[in-house]
Amino acid sequence: MQVLVVNPGSTTTKLAIYSPSGPLIEKTITHKTKMLTAFPDVTLQLAARLDDVSSAMKESGMRLDLISAVVARGGLVGPVEPGIYPVNARMLKDLRAQVQGPHASNLGGLIADAIAGEIGIPAYVVDPVSCDQFHPLARLSGLPEIPRKSLSHALNIRATMRLASMELGCDAERVNYVVAHLGGGISVAAVERGRIIDANNANEQGPFSPERTGELPAKDVAELAFSGDFTKDELIGKFLTKGGLVAYLGTSRAQEIERRIAAGDEYARLVYEGMAYQISKEIGAMASVLSGKVKAILVCGGLAGSDLLVSMILERVSFIAEIRVYPGEKEMEALAEGAYRALLGEEEVKTYV
Repeated sequence: MQVLVVNPGSTTTKLAIYSPSGPLIEKTITHKTKMLTAFPDVTLQLAARLDDVSSAMKESGMRLDLISAVVARGGLVGPVEPGIYPVNARMLKDLRAQVQGPHASNLGGLIADAIAGEIGIPAYVVDPVSCDQFHPLARLSGLPEIPRKSLSHALNIRATMRLASMELGCDAERVNYVVAHLGGGISVAAVERGRIIDANNANEQGPFSPERTGELPAKDVAELAFSGDFTKDELIGKFLTKGGLVAYLGTSRAQEIERRIAAGDEYARLVYEGMAYQISKEIGAMASVLSGKVKAILVCGGLAGSDLLVSMILERVSFIAEIRVYPGEKEMEALAEGAYRALLGEEEVKTYV
């Protein structure tokens, strides 16, 4: 029993064939920049990515006749409870319409459905970005017209929470965590007894990240928007892909920045520590959401592999609770495990409506 895992990113699509014992084949497709910029339309982007995925599967020796299911990262669909969802017509409609905004993960369910449909097997998504268990207080923004939305790296946050609970010998639904996912975008979540009751939207709030600005002063944003220097799309692109480390240092690569710091670049150190400072503030804020009752602070994602960044964060938040670090993303593994729980009847699948 094998499953195909599909995880689309802004410039890549990760593929893997999993057996119950782990990955058999793993492949990362780096899409051509021209293809990514030429096809902003979801339908055209889907067609182009499917071509690349088909070619990569053939080159890697991935056999469709051995696959029992296809599972993909869930996109910005409507608000849902965490869980496993078969891809259905309503989900496909909402992914194409990008009902909660554009994002590469919106292509996941579409790609999974296209592949699974060819061979008559189920297609699933697991813990979509739009998992929503927010406390009513967390939805208040200060303007009724702009409620805060639950959009986070829920898949990796929940996978890390399960792993930490297993290591600590506790029930995830009986303890609280603050989980900081540190990647191209940064999500810091308050997890109360297994439920993400608050988190910053990594595209619009919280700390700045390698490419995103995070939260910005509202008045200055309004002035920038009406300056006439940017179109709406250009300004949104500036916030989401040209902010953070890129804006300050011209690169989003942590290794390069750490080399500069080691060589004595004090400005690079200031900016890097500034990101750690903002992450630490967000961790402290989420600890207050949980009234300080925190079993552990869990740090995960690609940037959790940076000893320098993590040490800067530990220095500021270690007084709150034990800190456990899980470098890298466990999204592919978490997706495969979700598909197996569905196939083996170990978890009831939900219906997207």
